[in-house]
Amino acid sequence: MWRATVLTLFPDLFPGPLGASLAGKALAAKLWALDAVDIRASASDRHRTVDDTPAGGGPGMVMKADVLARAIDAVPLLGRPRLLMSPRGRPLSQARAAALAHGPGAILVCGRFEGVDERVIAARELEEVSLGDYVLSGGEVAAFVLLDACVRLIPGVIGQPASVAEESFADGLLEYPQFTKPPVFEGLAIPDVLLSGDHGKVAAWRRAEAERVTRERRPDLWQAYVARRSKHS
Repeated sequence: MWRATVLTLFPDLFPGPLGASLAGKALAAKLWALDAVDIRASASDRHRTVDDTPAGGGPGMVMKADVLARAIDAVPLLGRPRLLMSPRGRPLSQARAAALAHGPGAILVCGRFEGVDERVIAARELEEVSLGDYVLSGGEVAAFVLLDACVRLIPGVIGQPASVAEESFADGLLEYPQFTKPPVFEGLAIPDVLLSGDHGKVAAWRRAEAERVTRERRPDLWQAYVARRSKHS
């Protein structure tokens, strides 16, 4: 079973949105498991202190290395990577989510305040993962996103595996436009090719549209796609 453990100062936030929709159904069906661990339980003083002022001065507080290390060490590794949700980490990609989904699970550390003592990051070999070039109040929201991206790729979670194979980023492109009934909406009709019944033409149209959308909206993805295609041609 794919198992996620989240270390957080707010364990009551979980499962949160992960308890609904596909992820929630899969959780109830025991296709994956989720444990939320309270970092404060590893504090040694009566106030359950988890942070202190930054060395060298400056605003805010920093999560203490000793407390966080004890919390991490109390979680069985079970071959799982330890991930720290951090704006300075490597951006989360579909490929990374797929790799995690095909492993035994993940241990997620949710930072707060000004960040985490660098020594615990090094000592516990935490892999820093970012959602993008912006800052959140804490790592919990980022953990929801990462876990949702992984869980939906676990076999059996999505009823039609083909839908995963054709969605955005699956082959380096953004997904082609989607349409459904009614045939005409506010004067806008579904493209004729999608109603033609010709599967070959439909596939060609979707590929062309995926390329167009990627080229227009994500030049970085488009350049990488073109480079891969020319390398294998």
